[in-house]
Amino acid sequence: MGYKENYESWLNNPYFDEDTRNELKSIEGNEKEIEDRFYMDLEFGTAGLRGVIGAGTNRMNIYTVRKATQGLANYISRVNGQKRGVAIAYDSRHMSPEFADEAALCLAANGIKAYVFESLRPTPELSYAVRKLGCIAGINVTASHNPPEYNGYKVYWEDGAQITPPHDTGIMDEVKKVTDYAAVKTMPLDEAKAAGLYQVIGADIDDPYIAELKKLVLHQDCIDKVGGELKIVYTPLHGTGNIPVRRVLKELGFKNVYVVPEQELPDGDFPTVSYPNPEAAEAFELGLALGKKVDADLILATDPDADRLGVYVKDSKTGEYHSLTGNMSGCLIGDYVIGQRKERDGSLPADGAFIRSIVSTNMADAIADYYGIELVEVLTGFKFIGQKILEFEKTGKGTYLFGMEESYGCLTGTYARDKDAIVASMTLCEAAAYYKTKNMTLWDAMLAMYERYGYYKDDVTSITLKGIEGLAKIQEIMNTLRDQAPQEIGAYKVTAIRDYKKDTVTDLATGKVTPTGLPASNVLYYEMTDGAWVCVRPSGTEPKVKFYLGVKGTSLADADQKSADLSKAVHAMIDKML
Repeated sequence: MGYKENYESWLNNPYFDEDTRNELKSIEGNEKEIEDRFYMDLEFGTAGLRGVIGAGTNRMNIYTVRKATQGLANYISRVNGQKRGVAIAYDSRHMSPEFADEAALCLAANGIKAYVFESLRPTPELSYAVRKLGCIAGINVTASHNPPEYNGYKVYWEDGAQITPPHDTGIMDEVKKVTDYAAVKTMPLDEAKAAGLYQVIGADIDDPYIAELKKLVLHQDCIDKVGGELKIVYTPLHGTGNIPVRRVLKELGFKNVYVVPEQELPDGDFPTVSYPNPEAAEAFELGLALGKKVDADLILATDPDADRLGVYVKDSKTGEYHSLTGNMSGCLIGDYVIGQRKERDGSLPADGAFIRSIVSTNMADAIADYYGIELVEVLTGFKFIGQKILEFEKTGKGTYLFGMEESYGCLTGTYARDKDAIVASMTLCEAAAYYKTKNMTLWDAMLAMYERYGYYKDDVTSITLKGIEGLAKIQEIMNTLRDQAPQEIGAYKVTAIRDYKKDTVTDLATGKVTPTGLPASNVLYYEMTDGAWVCVRPSGTEPKVKFYLGVKGTSLADADQKSADLSKAVHAMIDKML
């Protein structure tokens, strides 16, 4: 069926509720809007669903959520996992509780028990719950840091990580097979509860989750000594982090935690920001104002599902607050954890590993080299770090020490298999306490890392291309860069090209071709002279093409200038393709 036929079907089919049909009547005659809502099914990709809330096949609504869940239920039955159940969490976005219940009741109607959190919870706690409860899978209803009109649906597998091969493609295939919305199973809530197929969870998961985090503390002595002196400003950006972040910091002994009042409570409208992204400077405007007022040592912000952490730290010499990118905070936390584990235990495991995504900073490589541990590269997406942890456990080869990605996500410990801004907040505050006992700030520690490892500077830029035409343009850009690869970008010559879709690494000097060693992915990576690099990939969750870049300078100023110049050259390259 074409989009008009799909629209008419939803408009006139009594299966769809009256509110849905009324919403669709309101756009009658608006061909562009009707086409956008119905030209395709909202794609169930390797991360699940994500889209604008509304009526239509290409929107997030109770029907598309049920359809996706029926496909998941069919796959779970196919692998004989239905007796193990599914954990379900949700964030503060509009329709999150409703979507969580729709998923739970579809599972229940398929004979699969749903464990549903009593109220909103962070993504990493869902990851933990899957393993804690011995579930076959997990569902988290969240759109992370997308604008307020969005919601999403992430699927996790039994290892606690987001789905990876073969389960991702297996579930995607089952979802595609569900073509009749009316054939999707569901049942009333009271019947599901009476049948023991819907169980509410809460403190029984919260308490052991927080206990796992506290086990990772390396210097409780330093917190005991200066935890009452440090001043910490925190904002959950209207999301799920408020209760767990404040709880763990309080229980460890941090006495001066100031929460931004305007952003404290959950609110799906995210009224204080245009979109709730801790990467964006606007997310910190209120936090910085409060930080300056109370003379805070550090300012923290977690995104709505609390898996990503943004940070500002104070320079005590100038009084200025410096923003830390995800690469900077990840390396600061990773260097602290690995360094202090070595100091505490006398040595690190011989097979210790620092895992990072391919678009993350090369400073991670320098840290791994300094401590004599392995640096492991994985594709973008924290699920691949989770997959590597599982591989270590299954083979007995490799000890996970730390994992990070440039998009403000990291994980200390293996209690969860997704990035965790709760543990990142805790560990960064612990590190601040440790460095304070050495008469250093976190900014001092960052400068010391630059001196030790090199002045690495990394950046990311993107172009947004929405709709049908946008999808085509994104593909055209990737094809152009693949078929007509640049020989130089700005002041740097390209020395090697990694094409992760073709699984090739081509040395431009010798012509030698070797495999990337990673799964196929639509990603291009240009290695360049002087340690510079550029990587290009379509976003998996937004209608964007992302351009990542990195340089190494001789000082902060030199690295900043080189990064700015390379960024300008990348934008010039993009402009030629638009």
